[in-house]
Amino acid sequence: MVLVFRWLLRLSTLAVVAVVLGVLATQYLAKRSLPDYDKELPVSGITATIEIIRDNAAVPHIMALSDRDAFFGLGYSHAQDRLWQMTVLRRTAQGRLSEIFGTRTLKTDTLLRRLDLYPLAVQSVPHQNAATLDALEAYSAGVNARISEINSKSLGRGAPELFVFNAPMAPWQPADSIAIMKLMSLQLSGHISEEVLRARTSLLLDDNQRLSDILPDMPGIGVAALPEYASLVPGPLNRLAANQPDDTFLPAAPRRGLAGASNAFAAAPGRSASQGTLLANDPHLGFTAPAFWYLARLELAEGGVIGGTVPGIPTIAVGRSEKLAWGVTSSYLDDQDLFIEEINPDNTEEYRTPDGFKPFVTRKSIINIKDAAPITLTLRWTDNGPVLPRSTYDLEAVTPPGHVVALSWTALSPKDTSMSAAIGLMTATSVEDAIDLSRIHIAPSQNLTLIDGSNVAMKLVGAMPRRSPNHQSQGRMPSPGWVADNRWQGTLPYSSNPEFLAPEGGIVGNTNNKTVDRSFPNHVSFDWGDSQRVQRWQGLMQGRKVHTRDSFIEAQLDTVSVTARSLLPLMGRDLWYTGEAAAAGTPERLRQRALDLLANWNGEMNEYLPEPLIYAAWIRALQERLIRDDLGTLADKYTHVEPLFIERVFRNVGGASKWCDVIRSVKIESCADISRLALDDALIWIEENHGSALESLRWGTAHEATHKHTVLGDVPILRSFVNITQSTSGGDNTLMRGRTSGIGPTPFSNVHGAAYRGVYDFADPDSSVFVISTGQSGHFLSRHYDDLGQLWRRGEYIPMSLDVDLARAASVGITKLTKP
Repeated sequence: MVLVFRWLLRLSTLAVVAVVLGVLATQYLAKRSLPDYDKELPVSGITATIEIIRDNAAVPHIMALSDRDAFFGLGYSHAQDRLWQMTVLRRTAQGRLSEIFGTRTLKTDTLLRRLDLYPLAVQSVPHQNAATLDALEAYSAGVNARISEINSKSLGRGAPELFVFNAPMAPWQPADSIAIMKLMSLQLSGHISEEVLRARTSLLLDDNQRLSDILPDMPGIGVAALPEYASLVPGPLNRLAANQPDDTFLPAAPRRGLAGASNAFAAAPGRSASQGTLLANDPHLGFTAPAFWYLARLELAEGGVIGGTVPGIPTIAVGRSEKLAWGVTSSYLDDQDLFIEEINPDNTEEYRTPDGFKPFVTRKSIINIKDAAPITLTLRWTDNGPVLPRSTYDLEAVTPPGHVVALSWTALSPKDTSMSAAIGLMTATSVEDAIDLSRIHIAPSQNLTLIDGSNVAMKLVGAMPRRSPNHQSQGRMPSPGWVADNRWQGTLPYSSNPEFLAPEGGIVGNTNNKTVDRSFPNHVSFDWGDSQRVQRWQGLMQGRKVHTRDSFIEAQLDTVSVTARSLLPLMGRDLWYTGEAAAAGTPERLRQRALDLLANWNGEMNEYLPEPLIYAAWIRALQERLIRDDLGTLADKYTHVEPLFIERVFRNVGGASKWCDVIRSVKIESCADISRLALDDALIWIEENHGSALESLRWGTAHEATHKHTVLGDVPILRSFVNITQSTSGGDNTLMRGRTSGIGPTPFSNVHGAAYRGVYDFADPDSSVFVISTGQSGHFLSRHYDDLGQLWRRGEYIPMSLDVDLARAASVGITKLTKP
């Protein structure tokens, strides 16, 4: 027995020692991959010494004697800090995630292979202008110089994740950067989801007017009645089809409601207290750790340029030069259409066209899968575009038997010159110059807001599809691909893209709101990203005769919800001060306390207040009550409240109050009945999840910004180190937008917002400021992994100066890349 005990003790000791050694070895290898910012490194492929000065926030100021060397330095800096992020982005665009993650990313890989983004990027490379090709090649060489350094010096594979996952880093190529830009187009586009949801909802509702209630058009010129979806395509269709799960690992396409958004606004000298132009911009994307954005400064032949970059792409996507500043917002251009394609019943290799049946264009594609056998896809294209898998976007529910769905999308161009437009923008010297250089931008479509020393402008950039006036669904629902009038007829001329140059009022801006009233087919879109934030923005802009940098910052950080101010009086109209006295501890008393709090609230979505949580839970429960009995499980797809729908119902616009009646009950319910029941639902949910002490509730507890590591964010224990969470103010409809998740046990988590903020003042350019929501480094052991996060949370910024001496004085390291 003693002998057995001794051996157990020895084995236990060995196990503990092995674990300790493993942890120490892992930590050592992880730390080996931390970049050294203070060094001198000989590299090949440069023409002169490159100096990369890291200021105290680790923002690289890349000083070079040529543009080519500056792009080389940016590639090297990106690879120093964000190599894993670049690896995942490239593999996503290539449809090669399953090689390292196994079957759980197969759905994402299948979609990307079907879309053919990477081959289209390869085909687009020779169509770039000479300056862009030079920049792409130099950037790739810079990335590869860092990869070579990692391999030759055994620097822990460059990132801890690359040690955990067997993901050999192939040399970077120009096509990789173009592919990532195309991937951004996918992540910023939401019209596929809107088309499918509109079609599915049409199948369940018996009245087109009700479809206009739940999926309302933005205020403006009305839209002619559309046909019901069932009349467009041959049946039968599964009206009660199950929803596709939203649990895809590393999804490439956004969930509905989480596509692109943003704010940008500019003031001309006449509206500026300092007589200099002003611009504020905060592009909105899904939160990740590290943030999607990376701050950098380049010294080009035209002068310095500084702002937000995307790792993997050699451009300052948003920012300023010495003469120009630019910001972007999602334009919501309808640049995607779905087509129902009929398969020849006598030959499944053919599909129907206006001229008869025609063979699909096909190609085989092999997806290699970790720990599983590879699969071979047969990629199919029609005249309208690639055939999509039925398992994505809930296409199964809207596709008749014997048919497939194809996608027309501007980003599928094999001659995509958007990268050349982005490179050219950094060299523009005036608003007019920038607008002209952007004519070759194809996708993603953006509203480009611009200022130079004396002027302001906004221009929609990106290719606008040309549709026939006789298009059966006006591009709002999947349409028969064999009908000639449904097919695209090329693109509209760049001159037809909306443009606002030197506006009379001296201020221009966009919050993803409707920008122009044009009738189909010369419209921009039927679906827009905002009908609420713009109202608050208009009030703040017109509330001052002149603006300053600080007033622009104040507007950018504003958390007042016009939506709450507008809808609460409607929701509570018959509830406030009408209830009888109720004993403590009863549901009636709890309801009275909640109503009393909301009656005295100004609509500010402040993280420390209880009212925003009560309001958000109430209006969410209200929409659920209004639509669940009509839409059944399809109601799950309406993850976010549509304020215009709630307003239509409570104002009874076009008879919309009929949504308040529960069709499965004998009683005819009023909107006051449903509102009261929804408030009780909300209070029960709050009590179960946050407690019944209403006055002690904090909106920020429910509205935490969740910067989740894309791969390790769900791993127990490790997620505590790699995820970044912050209590935040704002909400779905505030200028400081914090888009909620809308699903799961934490529906109010802040998952999508301004991961970059910048405010540029041309009266004193070096007083311009910017910030990102995490930190510069993608390495979770680096102090720069989250050091900017608390500044961002508090609404603070860091200097955005082109003064190299200022960067040098507070630098955390200087890297010199020298010729060997």
